[in-house]
Amino acid sequence: MIDDVNLKKEQKFNFTAVSDECIKCGKCKSVCPIFEISHDETTSPRGFIDLLGAYKRDELELDKTTKDIFESCFLCTSCTDVCPNSLPTDTIIEQIRFDIAKKFGIAWYKKAFFWLLRNRKIMDIMAKMGWVFQTCGLKINHKNQSSKFRINLPIEMIKDRTLPFADRKSFLNSYPENIINNKQQVCVPTQESGNEDKIADSEKLSKVAIFIGCIGNYAYTNIGKSLLYILEQLEIDAFIPKKQLCCGAPAYFTGDFNTVDYLIKQNIEYFETFIDDVDAIIVPEATCSAMINTDWEHFLHDQPNWLKRAKKIAPKVIMATKWLNDNTKLNELLSNKKSKNPNLKLPTITYHDPCHAKKMQGIYKEPRNLLDKNYEIHEMSDPAACCGFGGVTMQSEKYHLSKAVGKNKAKMINETNADIVSAECSACRMQITDSLERTNSDITFKNPIELIAEALK
Repeated sequence: MIDDVNLKKEQKFNFTAVSDECIKCGKCKSVCPIFEISHDETTSPRGFIDLLGAYKRDELELDKTTKDIFESCFLCTSCTDVCPNSLPTDTIIEQIRFDIAKKFGIAWYKKAFFWLLRNRKIMDIMAKMGWVFQTCGLKINHKNQSSKFRINLPIEMIKDRTLPFADRKSFLNSYPENIINNKQQVCVPTQESGNEDKIADSEKLSKVAIFIGCIGNYAYTNIGKSLLYILEQLEIDAFIPKKQLCCGAPAYFTGDFNTVDYLIKQNIEYFETFIDDVDAIIVPEATCSAMINTDWEHFLHDQPNWLKRAKKIAPKVIMATKWLNDNTKLNELLSNKKSKNPNLKLPTITYHDPCHAKKMQGIYKEPRNLLDKNYEIHEMSDPAACCGFGGVTMQSEKYHLSKAVGKNKAKMINETNADIVSAECSACRMQITDSLERTNSDITFKNPIELIAEALK
């Protein structure tokens, strides 16, 4: 069974009906990061659509050539964002990657990685071992929260590569599950309760859960620390769900649907135990947020019972900057900080819009609104242009494409002469830090949550 939204998508993805208009249009070509570097019509969105249509009509064999083509898409959704026919090219490619995985299998190192995503305790042990031994093989740059291999092996995916490194302790293992920041709770006896105390409704403050994301949990742990500091200043209670697993995005974009199914259902069952007790599940990661509140429903379209459960959770899963901007007094606190130092020269930042934030969730004004109180924003020529991360396959087998797209993004960032580049996405952070390092740039990367916490201090 398929829900109405997905049914409309299936009906709209009628290749025969739109092929002529699509050929005449070509709006997608100008925004496609792959076409920008390859200038090959086959790997443009228009080429994908033609090939997808042939595949859907059983006129195209899924061989190694078509596998290579369908794995060359960054799934940045730029084409769907400008398509006048709103063709869901990205979701169809995701489905075909499942077909690719079934026919050709999944590389052993990807299987190992996805297995770790299923098993948080084993991942914790591996991260701890990584922290202990990483200085043997990595040169650590604490300023940029990045590292490089000490031995520069002539392998494409690691040559001159800048990567994040494991922190000593993961975010989830660094703090208690419940953090009480509401210091204004007033217990008043009620006539009905007699000996029982009840917190006055007027004194009740918000409580939010935090979904941290895998890279933020193990590498960029200052994001979570900064978010907790912001919530403390706002006197909002925090709940850190210790049993949260990966959102499933890495496996979803690779075609490992068995892992996706497992992760989604484990998370849904866990979220249901506390979803009614929190105002929101805030996520300082664009990809995780979009995966949970959008792609979970796409994936579960033919599992009606699980789909219903996912739909109940989705409205409460919100990117951190959006929730903080729309539901708290954070703007007021930041403005007050600025007014106390009116002559202070503001640090300059440029903001990169993650594909899963602006294009998928329409979130781009909120982080800027919070940041511009204490930072001077220098916009790059195309803030929404894909950085080139693209998922596990792009970062491994097709890293040459990621590097090429990242080079264009780094050029945009460097041209702003900003001190800092910011984005609410650790995948973008990993990719952009690597791209900037290849240009010997002095610009550092910080999540907007980190910048907001610094401003409050």
